[in-house]
Amino acid sequence: MLAILYHTGMRLSELVGLRERQVDSGNGSVKVVGKGNKERVIPVSPVLIGMVKEYCARKRAELENPDTEYLLVGAKGKKLYPKYIYRVVHGYLAQVTTIDQKSPHVLRHTFATHLMNAGAELNAVKELLGHASLAATQVYTHNTIEKLKDVYKRAHPKA
Repeated sequence: MLAILYHTGMRLSELVGLRERQVDSGNGSVKVVGKGNKERVIPVSPVLIGMVKEYCARKRAELENPDTEYLLVGAKGKKLYPKYIYRVVHGYLAQVTTIDQKSPHVLRHTFATHLMNAGAELNAVKELLGHASLAATQVYTHNTIEKLKDVYKRAHPKA
C-alpha cells in the first residue's frame, strides 16, 4: 500500500479503486482512473512490479476466497476502504516522521517533490499526478526553489 502510493503518487481514491488488471507488468506501468474518470498511465519500477506480483500470489495463497478484481484487500479478502488505508498510512508515518500531516496525500506530495528535486519537468509531474492544470502542480516547485537557493549559496562565489 505504502509502496504503491509513493511509487505512483496516486490519490487515496485511486488506490481504493485500483484493480489487478490495471497493473501491467509487461510494460512496467499502472493505469490509474482519476478524477472525472480520466485515465492516465504511470510508469513504475520493476521493484514495485515485483512487490505487486508477490502480494497477489500471497493474497491468493493465504486468504480464503479473496477478491481478485481489486488489487488491495483486507485480512478477510475484501476490497479496502478509504478510512482503513488512511489509518494504516497514518500509523506507519507516525513511526518514521514528526510532521503533523500523516496521510496518503503526504506520500503523493513526497512523490512529486522527489521528482521535482531530481530535475523532472513540471509538465511531466503534472501528467503523472493527473492534474488538470499546471497551477495545481506548481505547489511542488517551492521545495525545488529552496533547493536551488541552497545550491546557489554553497556554490556561487558572490552568493
